[in-house]
Amino acid sequence: QVQLVESGGGWVQPGGSLRLSCAASGSIFSIDPMGWYRQAPGKQRELVASITSGGSTNYADSVKGRFTISRDNAKNTVYLQMNSVKPEDTAVYLCYARVGTSAHRRYDGWGQGTQVTVSS
Repeated sequence: QVQLVESGGGWVQPGGSLRLSCAASGSIFSIDPMGWYRQAPGKQRELVASITSGGSTNYADSVKGRFTISRDNAKNTVYLQMNSVKPEDTAVYLCYARVGTSAHRRYDGWGQGTQVTVSS
């Protein structure tokens, strides 16, 4: 079983910055793509950003120009740099990865989530 462990959440003032990290560990054959989702109270889970092992990225319109996703393939770790945060960015942020444990078995892995609160 592969584990995804997030870190870096917390409280930040509007306009501030925060960096989230998610490290995958376990029996990993492949891990592609990796990304971040978020879920605010009373709202559906939404994709924030994703990145392939080749570095191709995809962002939600609401975070383009403010958030940057990156990954370290050697460490099976994905990062989310959050700049110019807004109160509407407040949510639980969940790490996601399409994990392959063999050439023929793949599944969707999720982290436990980390709370990000943006307020003054």
